[in-house]
Amino acid sequence: MSQLLLLLLVLAASLAWPASCKPLPVVVPVTKDPVTSLYTIPFYDGANLVVDIAGPLVWSTCQRGHLPAKFACKSDTCKLANAYPVPGCSAAGCGHDPRKDRTCTAYPYNPVTGACAAGSLVHTRFIANTTDGKNPVNQVSVRAVSACGTTKKLMASLPLGASGVAGLAGTALALPAQVTSSQKVARKFLLCLPGGGSYGDGVAIFGGGPLYLLEGQPEFTQSLEYTPLLTKKDSPAYYVTVKYLALDNSRVPLPPRALGTGGVALRTTEPYTTLRTDVYRPFVAAFGKAMAAQWQYARVVKPVAPFGLCYDARTLVNAHSGYMVPSVTLALDGGKKWTMAGVNSMVDVKQGTACLAFVEMKGVKAGDVNAPAVVVGGFQMENFVLQFDLEKKRLGFLRLPFYTPTYRFKSPIKRAWLVPGEVEVATCGPDEEQRATEPEP
Repeated sequence: MSQLLLLLLVLAASLAWPASCKPLPVVVPVTKDPVTSLYTIPFYDGANLVVDIAGPLVWSTCQRGHLPAKFACKSDTCKLANAYPVPGCSAAGCGHDPRKDRTCTAYPYNPVTGACAAGSLVHTRFIANTTDGKNPVNQVSVRAVSACGTTKKLMASLPLGASGVAGLAGTALALPAQVTSSQKVARKFLLCLPGGGSYGDGVAIFGGGPLYLLEGQPEFTQSLEYTPLLTKKDSPAYYVTVKYLALDNSRVPLPPRALGTGGVALRTTEPYTTLRTDVYRPFVAAFGKAMAAQWQYARVVKPVAPFGLCYDARTLVNAHSGYMVPSVTLALDGGKKWTMAGVNSMVDVKQGTACLAFVEMKGVKAGDVNAPAVVVGGFQMENFVLQFDLEKKRLGFLRLPFYTPTYRFKSPIKRAWLVPGEVEVATCGPDEEQRATEPEP
């Protein structure tokens, strides 16, 4: 009888708990830099952090207001900060002067250049907004531990105005885990990368969904398809299993176990998908053959680096989903297929020239087990909803329809971490014409 009474009291308390007190996901806009093709989230006073889904840390240049954190070099936090040593960087995690406190030394890492430098761990926080999947709801303060450094080489090749990197890997000191710890939200995040320019901004939602983009339509996370999300012991990056590559419905002839050797990684700091030589060359040859069979008038032109196959754009048919070319499919574990239309497979590189947006890996030999067979880059992730579910270890994905309307964020905060202004516009869809007719808020 007492157990029944207790159950009724718990149920009554849950029903009486205000909905507004329940933890809500945290939302931030995502912007594409037109020069570097990297993606950023707003950080502080106009500065931005580069989005790196393979990054194990959050780091920035040291700012006034950062609170020093004297973690011992043998502390769990210090071990986490140095769990994935960067080639060429020390991984001791301790100060080098024996006369001083043996406090933790972290090593911020530039994912574009490979540069790293010794830095400090600091207590910090950022101000952001929670969301109901449609609009911001409340301002929240997210506590975090980050690394900071002042070496100029760390900033090389990053977008103008960037002050560091937001690591979104599945590690304990990456941003998703720290938002989960601070805000008590689910261990998952949504990412919708934008195409940049007139396409507007994208969005990241830490804590999962929901995500509503179409009036009167079900929210998008209900339509996601899932494939297992993998990690490797020596890497913080996310991996998926790809059974084969296909162009339309035809498999690309690859060497045996080519895709299984090294795996398939996901990285937002690679502008375009890169393929190891033993995968790239058969893939490009098959694409060229399929194009010649389907579109006899498509004219091949001299390649524009770093791409290996380019066409006279005037001889291609353009549509809402990009150029009409053979669709590229990654056949994933679990029987799911990640299919990319022309908007994710062809890129305009100069006036009148469009290239296949896949690049050959440099400095890696065919079949090298120490390198991924494929690294899916940011361009191929754009205009998809991607859910990184770290609890169930799965990747959810959904291609957004071209008519997806603008997603508006309204924030009253003018100067705060991760909240860049009064009105931010974010979109996941490539339909410029519809956005142009959207009424202003």
